[in-house]
Amino acid sequence: MDAAQTEALRRLPAVQAVVLAPAVAALEAQHEVVVRCARQAIDEARQRILRGDLNAGDTVVAATVSLLAELLHDPYPPVINGTGVVVQTNLGRAPVSTHAARAMAAAASGYMGLETVLASGERGGRGSVITALLRVLTGAEQSLVVNNNASAVFLALRALCGGREVLVSRGEAVEIGGGFRIPDVLRQSGAVLVEVGTTNRTYAHDYVAAINERTAAILRVHASNFAITGFTARPELRELAEVAHAHDLLLLEDVGSGCLLATERFGLEHEPTLAESIAAGADLVCASGDKLLGGPQAGIAIGRTKVIETMRRHPLARALRADKTCLAGLAATLQHYARGDAEESVPVWWMLSRTAAWLEQRVATWLAHLDDGRFSSVATQSVVGGGSLPGKTLPSYALSIVDPQRNADVVARVLRSQRPIVFPRVEDQRVLIDARTVLPEQDDELLVALKSL
Repeated sequence: MDAAQTEALRRLPAVQAVVLAPAVAALEAQHEVVVRCARQAIDEARQRILRGDLNAGDTVVAATVSLLAELLHDPYPPVINGTGVVVQTNLGRAPVSTHAARAMAAAASGYMGLETVLASGERGGRGSVITALLRVLTGAEQSLVVNNNASAVFLALRALCGGREVLVSRGEAVEIGGGFRIPDVLRQSGAVLVEVGTTNRTYAHDYVAAINERTAAILRVHASNFAITGFTARPELRELAEVAHAHDLLLLEDVGSGCLLATERFGLEHEPTLAESIAAGADLVCASGDKLLGGPQAGIAIGRTKVIETMRRHPLARALRADKTCLAGLAATLQHYARGDAEESVPVWWMLSRTAAWLEQRVATWLAHLDDGRFSSVATQSVVGGGSLPGKTLPSYALSIVDPQRNADVVARVLRSQRPIVFPRVEDQRVLIDARTVLPEQDDELLVALKSL
């Protein structure tokens, strides 16, 4: 260390001086928090000086302000989704309905009859209303809600198949996102994976050939975010149910998206519904609450009473159980399906049900407020996202932005950085805001953001 570095280190401000700096004091943070941020900023400046940046000490106050601002600003601000991906995992997956949001807010901000029979005042079952709703919507005897679908699958394998073999088609022993690998989940659950068939072709007789006295179940994994096409074969779920029950085995299905409506009605290919899986003979079906169901994050397990109760009694069930806000939001979401208004009230289905003509008119309405040659309307394609219907698209329309002064990546970054936040996609050197995924109440905010570009 030379003399210049020694002098620069000597001139580093004291912690108290940083704490009392007007720019720092103006943030009104708790004293110990300010002190820790100041120390961090000073330590970082010290390291920079040792690396040769002799002016690092001049930035300590600004660095402290930046650290505090990062802690105190809204960490999860609302975003206008212009990507055209309906179930956008990076943006929080499915937005819930207004009814569900109110139910979740009420549950979070006060007390609720979570495990109480209000009429008698006695302790009741957690999630009994959800079970009643799922029973009439899917035909399942019983249900259990945990914190996400991965947990539901893990709990099922642990409680029902621990120490025994589970048959899985080789084409379904997959990773479906976030490092969630079916072989790893089976191994960690204590179950033993037995792969049957081949990657592209598996038949019912492949499962039969692998059954022995150690076999506990057949597991069907729905192809959520991948597709195997071409020379393929896969037994129907009903065939697997016949095989499983003929050999006194359980049939478990990870159906993924939790769909309750027929996707064909919206111009999409068929996505298995929970009711179809139960009707086909599955003993247990696991699904996500925040994909095509359109509710809060949850793992939904439905099936035969004996199977669900075995899972419920397992010690792991308490560790994985959903909180009161999740249960309130899920119940409110399921009520839309029970009332028959999900298509208009659940945002996911509102978005999926918009026609290309409707979306084209919506973009035209935006353009009427934007007297600027940078903006135009273009035909595009939306996707479901969230691992549902991989590779399948819906015709849509988007607002296109071409700025002669800035490239598309810069424009997109500006939209993501300002308030309100707009998250577009970049395609062919154009910034696109897909009208399908902009919520109906966000039009005015979107126009404010666009006019400020």
